[in-house]
Amino acid sequence: MSTTNTTNHIGRKISRIRELRGMKQEALAIELGVSQQTVSNIEKSAAIEADLLAQVAEILGVTPEAIENFDEDKVLNIINNTFTSHDTSTLNAINIHPTFNPLDKLIEAHEENKKLYERLLEAEKSKVEYLERLLKGE
Repeated sequence: MSTTNTTNHIGRKISRIRELRGMKQEALAIELGVSQQTVSNIEKSAAIEADLLAQVAEILGVTPEAIENFDEDKVLNIINNTFTSHDTSTLNAINIHPTFNPLDKLIEAHEENKKLYERLLEAEKSKVEYLERLLKGE
Protein backbone atom coordinates (compact mmCIF):
# COMPACT_ATOMS: atom_id res chain seq x y z
CA MET A 1 0.00 0.00 0.00
CA SER A 2 1.44 3.36 -0.99
CA THR A 3 0.98 6.53 1.02
CA THR A 4 1.95 8.73 -1.92
CA ASN A 5 -0.60 11.36 -2.86
CA THR A 6 -1.40 11.54 -6.54
CA THR A 7 -2.05 15.27 -6.20
CA ASN A 8 0.13 17.94 -4.65
CA HIS A 9 -2.18 18.45 -1.64
CA ILE A 10 -0.31 21.07 0.39
CA GLY A 11 -2.68 20.84 3.38
CA ARG A 12 -2.03 17.11 3.87
CA LYS A 13 1.70 17.73 3.60
CA ILE A 14 1.54 20.47 6.23
CA SER A 15 -0.48 18.16 8.47
CA ARG A 16 2.00 15.32 8.13
CA ILE A 17 5.07 17.50 8.70
CA ARG A 18 3.37 19.03 11.73
CA GLU A 19 2.66 15.55 13.11
CA LEU A 20 6.23 14.41 12.45
CA ARG A 21 7.44 17.47 14.37
CA GLY A 22 5.20 16.47 17.29
CA MET A 23 3.19 19.67 17.06
CA LYS A 24 -0.56 19.88 17.65
CA GLN A 25 -2.92 21.97 15.56
CA GLU A 26 -3.49 24.22 18.58
CA ALA A 27 0.23 25.01 18.82
CA LEU A 28 0.44 25.84 15.11
CA ALA A 29 -2.69 27.99 15.46
CA ILE A 30 -1.17 29.96 18.33
CA GLU A 31 2.03 30.55 16.36
CA LEU A 32 0.04 31.70 13.34
CA GLY A 33 -2.31 33.82 15.45
CA VAL A 34 -5.40 32.02 14.19
CA SER A 35 -7.90 29.52 15.59
CA GLN A 36 -7.42 25.77 15.62
CA GLN A 37 -10.35 25.49 13.21
CA THR A 38 -8.48 27.72 10.73
CA VAL A 39 -5.46 25.41 10.91
CA SER A 40 -7.79 22.46 10.33
CA ASN A 41 -9.18 24.21 7.24
CA ILE A 42 -5.64 24.98 6.00
CA GLU A 43 -4.76 21.30 6.32
CA LYS A 44 -7.85 20.37 4.32
CA SER A 45 -6.92 22.78 1.50
CA ALA A 46 -5.23 21.46 -1.61
CA ALA A 47 -3.45 24.79 -2.10
CA ILE A 48 -2.72 27.84 0.06
CA GLU A 49 -1.34 31.32 -0.55
CA ALA A 50 2.43 31.67 -0.81
CA ASP A 51 2.73 34.06 2.17
CA LEU A 52 0.73 31.72 4.44
CA LEU A 53 2.82 28.77 3.23
CA ALA A 54 5.97 30.72 4.10
CA GLN A 55 4.66 31.47 7.62
CA VAL A 56 3.71 27.83 8.21
CA ALA A 57 7.06 26.64 6.86
CA GLU A 58 8.96 28.96 9.19
CA ILE A 59 6.98 27.76 12.20
CA LEU A 60 7.56 24.12 11.24
CA GLY A 61 11.27 24.79 10.71
CA VAL A 62 11.32 23.90 7.02
CA THR A 63 11.31 25.79 3.74
CA PRO A 64 8.17 26.29 1.64
CA GLU A 65 9.83 24.15 -1.03
CA ALA A 66 10.26 21.34 1.50
CA ILE A 67 6.53 21.37 2.14
CA GLU A 68 5.72 21.47 -1.58
CA ASN A 69 8.12 18.60 -2.33
CA PHE A 70 7.38 16.53 0.79
CA ASP A 71 6.98 12.83 0.06
CA GLU A 72 6.23 10.59 3.03
CA ASP A 73 7.42 7.46 1.21
CA LYS A 74 10.84 9.02 0.75
CA VAL A 75 11.01 10.05 4.41
CA LEU A 76 10.06 6.56 5.57
CA ASN A 77 12.51 5.05 3.10
CA ILE A 78 15.33 7.18 4.51
CA ILE A 79 14.40 6.20 8.07
CA ASN A 80 14.23 2.50 7.16
CA ASN A 81 17.56 2.62 5.35
CA THR A 82 19.44 4.51 8.04
CA PHE A 83 18.20 2.86 11.23
CA THR A 84 18.70 -0.87 11.32
CA SER A 85 19.67 -2.99 14.26
CA HIS A 86 22.15 -4.86 12.03
CA ASP A 87 24.34 -1.80 11.69
CA THR A 88 27.16 -1.74 14.26
CA SER A 89 26.68 1.97 14.93
CA THR A 90 23.06 1.45 15.96
CA LEU A 91 23.94 -1.67 17.91
CA ASN A 92 26.43 0.36 19.92
CA ALA A 93 23.84 3.06 20.47
CA ILE A 94 21.26 0.55 21.68
CA ASN A 95 23.49 -1.80 23.69
CA ILE A 96 25.59 0.48 25.82
CA HIS A 97 28.54 -1.26 27.47
CA PRO A 98 30.60 1.28 29.37
CA THR A 99 34.35 0.79 29.26
CA PHE A 100 34.71 2.11 32.80
CA ASN A 101 33.47 1.11 36.19
CA PRO A 102 30.68 3.49 37.23
CA LEU A 103 31.63 3.08 40.90
CA ASP A 104 35.17 4.24 40.13
CA LYS A 105 33.74 7.34 38.46
CA LEU A 106 31.53 7.98 41.48
CA ILE A 107 34.50 7.71 43.84
CA GLU A 108 36.54 10.03 41.61
CA ALA A 109 33.72 12.59 41.68
CA HIS A 110 33.51 12.31 45.46
CA GLU A 111 37.26 12.83 45.83
CA GLU A 112 37.12 15.86 43.53
CA ASN A 113 34.28 17.30 45.62
CA LYS A 114 36.35 16.81 48.77
CA LYS A 115 39.29 18.66 47.21
CA LEU A 116 37.05 21.50 46.08
CA TYR A 117 35.53 21.75 49.56
CA GLU A 118 38.98 21.87 51.15
CA ARG A 119 40.06 24.64 48.77
CA LEU A 120 36.90 26.58 49.56
CA LEU A 121 37.51 26.11 53.28
CA GLU A 122 41.08 27.40 52.94
CA ALA A 123 39.87 30.43 51.00
CA GLU A 124 37.30 31.19 53.69
CA LYS A 125 39.92 30.84 56.43
CA SER A 126 42.23 33.26 54.65
CA LYS A 127 39.35 35.72 54.26
CA VAL A 128 38.56 35.52 57.96
CA GLU A 129 42.23 36.08 58.84
CA TYR A 130 42.38 39.08 56.51
CA LEU A 131 39.22 40.59 57.98
CA GLU A 132 40.50 40.05 61.55
CA ARG A 133 43.76 41.87 60.66
CA LEU A 134 41.73 44.74 59.18
CA LEU A 135 39.65 45.01 62.35
CA LYS A 136 42.80 45.08 64.52
CA GLY A 137 44.15 47.85 62.33
CA GLU A 138 47.21 46.07 61.00
